[in-house]
Amino acid sequence: MFIDIDCAQVKKFGQNAFGDYFISKRSENQERVLAVLSDGLGSGIKANILSCMTATMLIRFIEEDIPIQKAAQIIMDSLPVCQIRKISYATFSAIDCRNDGSVWVVEEGNPSFLWMRKDEEMPLTYKEFTSPKFPDRHLKLYQFKAEVGDRIIFCSDGVTQAGIGTKEYPLGFQRKGILEALKKYLKIYSNISSTNLSKWVIQKALAVEENNHAGDDISCGVLYFRNPRKALIFTGPPYNRMKDREYCLSFSFFSGKKAICGGTTANMIARELNLDINNVSQADCGDLPPIAQMDGVDLVTEGILTLTRAADYLERDELNHKDAAGLLVNFLLESDIIEFMVGAMLNQAHYDPSLPIEIEVRRTVIKKIKTLLENKYFKQVVINYI
Repeated sequence: MFIDIDCAQVKKFGQNAFGDYFISKRSENQERVLAVLSDGLGSGIKANILSCMTATMLIRFIEEDIPIQKAAQIIMDSLPVCQIRKISYATFSAIDCRNDGSVWVVEEGNPSFLWMRKDEEMPLTYKEFTSPKFPDRHLKLYQFKAEVGDRIIFCSDGVTQAGIGTKEYPLGFQRKGILEALKKYLKIYSNISSTNLSKWVIQKALAVEENNHAGDDISCGVLYFRNPRKALIFTGPPYNRMKDREYCLSFSFFSGKKAICGGTTANMIARELNLDINNVSQADCGDLPPIAQMDGVDLVTEGILTLTRAADYLERDELNHKDAAGLLVNFLLESDIIEFMVGAMLNQAHYDPSLPIEIEVRRTVIKKIKTLLENKYFKQVVINYI
């Protein structure tokens, strides 16, 4: 199974910093995913510092193979108490899950998460541990086995308390409000990604707030256990021309979505596989070369310029562009496991020492995209130089 994970957040209205903090890490062997969502006391900069400290320390402990219960207890017993409000400086939810479906969750102070199988909630059992130092702090430990298609939805109390005090929601949206909305939505959109589902939950919470202004920091994280969506991008001709046909056949036999980035690469594949390249309308291409079409290939773009712009879009979270780079970004984000075939032959058309390194060296751009996809968008990326 592949674990698709993402988190959407909205700041409290009038604040310039998130009071909630989300962090996630995927192990080097891609078999384990860790995630922590912490809610700092209050809002703004102070809350941001508290939640960031809590989440960062907790995920580091778990990453170093300290059992999740022990790691959470260390954090629970270490968090100071606010002298004014007499409550903990932060609350948290932490998740440790494996590709075989094994899941461990700990919660301290955050709303209870939802485990959904299709459009139905799965029953949960837990063990509870009370802090010996702070008797009012209670840690819940869950352990269960997820299946393909299951989702875990966890949030800060900005979601469950959304709309509190309004006529329609005097006690807030609450967990049951989220659950009922999710049941209806997942019945229709059963294959929705974690990214889009987390955004949808946030929008549902904002919709019940007065004037759609967030009364607190609102965060929702989603994990989706599914069969991986694979993609392959071929860019740059191989170093050894004698192997052109071998690599082109490997590209054609790939089981998943396929893209070509580079005119030279596209011409090589068309030549070796006896395919035609068809030009596409110049509409919406901006200052980038337009895309093309080829049978059996999902996307065909120009090479280094488009890749460089796509890296910029990913870095700046600009995900709605309609030019070739925007289409490439969508191609990447709609996939879970992304493989690059990067040719080692230098394209003389772009060899100019006066140009930026991203333009001069293809592999530098690909490495940047790989880092962004792994660290920012939680994708699994493999680069093969040929």
